[in-house]
Amino acid sequence: MNTKNQISSNDAIHYPFGEALPDSGSTLEVAPGVYWLRMRLPFALDHINLWLLRDELDGVQGWTIVDCGISSDETRASWEQIFATQLQGLPVLRVLVTHMHPDHVGLSKWLCERWKVPLWISMTDYLTAQWLSHKEGGAAVGVLVGGGGSADHFQKHGLSTPEDLEKIRGRANYYSDMVPGVPRQYRRIIDGEIILIGGHAWQVIMGYGHAPEHASLFCKALGVLISGDMLLPRISTNVSVYDADPDADPLGLYLSSLDRYLPLPDETLVLPSHGKPFTGMKPRIGQLKTHHDERLADTLGACQKPAHAREIVPVLFKRELDIHQMTFAMGEAIAHLNYLLRRGKLSRQLCDDGVLRFSVV
Repeated sequence: MNTKNQISSNDAIHYPFGEALPDSGSTLEVAPGVYWLRMRLPFALDHINLWLLRDELDGVQGWTIVDCGISSDETRASWEQIFATQLQGLPVLRVLVTHMHPDHVGLSKWLCERWKVPLWISMTDYLTAQWLSHKEGGAAVGVLVGGGGSADHFQKHGLSTPEDLEKIRGRANYYSDMVPGVPRQYRRIIDGEIILIGGHAWQVIMGYGHAPEHASLFCKALGVLISGDMLLPRISTNVSVYDADPDADPLGLYLSSLDRYLPLPDETLVLPSHGKPFTGMKPRIGQLKTHHDERLADTLGACQKPAHAREIVPVLFKRELDIHQMTFAMGEAIAHLNYLLRRGKLSRQLCDDGVLRFSVV
């Protein structure tokens, strides 16, 4: 998922399809054999882009689906309409998922069972999705028996409003509601692997920080990068620290992962999971790095006196946040603090009230 932290674009970012969007239940061809479709999400970020790739597997003509949407009756109905009108009478041959967030992997089990096809995904994200979709893993999103989970994690970082904490504790089914399960078996994809789809070679480029092991797909012959959530045209990708790995440095991982796209050709058409397809990948990477440099400077400035993550949230996000957005904002605030802590810019102290506070060294 992503925080809707918008970054203004400039003329270097170009949208080759203008204002065109695929209608509900239909597709728009964006490159030979590459089709764009959109499905609704029940969040402020109200859509996800999904992709259909013409394919041939084991001598059978058909389609590869890239990303799935959340598990909901509306999403299943949208897919059924796609199947009835957009597949040219050909079957789905495989389902490939960029990463384990609900809007990407949510319907993977249903789609794979519907077409009796394999799920292709990184091992880390498969196992994480499997864990979170079960009761024990899902409980970590809210509160664990005997303590722990996101509520305690955020409380330790200064989120003290009882109403907000109660809402977070009530989110134990948040993930499993949208991802009720994943297929029992999967086909692992790894960094640098070349996957042959529709006669074209697609290179897997793994990225880190947004998800445990996020797969983007680059096809040199078509000049296309399916970027997932790693490169978005107008909003910044969420990088959060979660309870299970409270000292993580996802922002450092994300920023270093952006460099993996710099060797790609300047004219590459980027197909993001949110927003519209665009060109201008390298200027966009520059914008994202500048954005985080500025936010890190703001965070450092806010820590001239000891500050906790909840006090950093309004430094990073200049708008009202609902509880869904607040959980991501808290995770991102901790990510900025941990980044500076790892690099010796901040120190951290557990205070008498049980809250972690950060100070400039």
